[in-house]
Amino acid sequence: MKLYKKLILMNKNIFYKKLDKISLKKICNELKIPNISKKNYFLNDIKTLDEADKNDLTFLHSSKYLKLISRVKSNFIITSHKFQKFLNNKNILLVDNVLLSVARITELFYPDSLNENFNYVKSSNQNLNFSKTVIIGSNVLIGKNVKIGNNSFIGHNSILEDNVTIGKNCSIGSNVILKKTIVGNNVNILDGAVVGKKGFGFFPKKGKNIRYPHIGMVIIKDNAEIGSNNTIDRGSIGNTIIGENTFLDNQVHIAHNVKIGRNCIITGQVGFAGSSEIGDNVLIGGQAGISGHLKIGNNVQIGGGSGVIKNIPDNTKVMGYPAKDVKLFIKDNKKWLTN
Repeated sequence: MKLYKKLILMNKNIFYKKLDKISLKKICNELKIPNISKKNYFLNDIKTLDEADKNDLTFLHSSKYLKLISRVKSNFIITSHKFQKFLNNKNILLVDNVLLSVARITELFYPDSLNENFNYVKSSNQNLNFSKTVIIGSNVLIGKNVKIGNNSFIGHNSILEDNVTIGKNCSIGSNVILKKTIVGNNVNILDGAVVGKKGFGFFPKKGKNIRYPHIGMVIIKDNAEIGSNNTIDRGSIGNTIIGENTFLDNQVHIAHNVKIGRNCIITGQVGFAGSSEIGDNVLIGGQAGISGHLKIGNNVQIGGGSGVIKNIPDNTKVMGYPAKDVKLFIKDNKKWLTN
């Protein structure tokens, strides 16, 4: 079985050390709310609504995720008064700011979650214990427990940080940075790409912006291609995923927790805001922008320069700002298009 499939099935994070179970009492104390139960519960982890198990802590902060409530396994949910009525038979931790509370508890489970330091243990000038079929260029820095599959190539001046895993028959260009990333087989990552750095998640406050911990990873599935100077942020809670046989042109930005399906073509300078889901066989023209927390269906085509601010159903073609059905766009702009 492919490594990224194993990790998804195991729900395992190989990049961060997590503390053992934390008591519900301690979590309530951290959030400065009353203990919600007389029982001495211990929770395993903090996860998204769709990934949390019975004894994990999860959270609900937006009406966009109410559709997941019927499938939630967790008995412990952080939310606000606005969503309390939707959570029957759950242990609810009521707070004023859900995401700020989640950030605090994430740091509690993962004390190193805000640490971005990297101390490489080997360079390409030293004796490396990879297969003889692996070719590594000059001045490559390699962290602890890095794995590289047979017949893979690593270009000059690249950095592979701790626990990064690269599959077979991959080509990693020069000046590439891979952090907290799992790469499948037959993947091409072109020069200058930065994959797996923390996302742009923070809480603005007077005098100081508070960073949101990012404990997820980036998973790039088999036969994908990542263009030059792409930036792909790792997930905050949950993962950022690039599907099989999906190709990204140069200078594409993908924010935290974005999930892109199979066989997609994303052209130059497209930007994805966080937590949007893109279906299979999607085509997106250059310089289009996709807002956060949206769902783009299968077989969708999005014209260049479009601004997508709402969900798009399967088999739809859209264009413009805000993006609308392409036939309606042509009708509304007929005079301009014919001049």
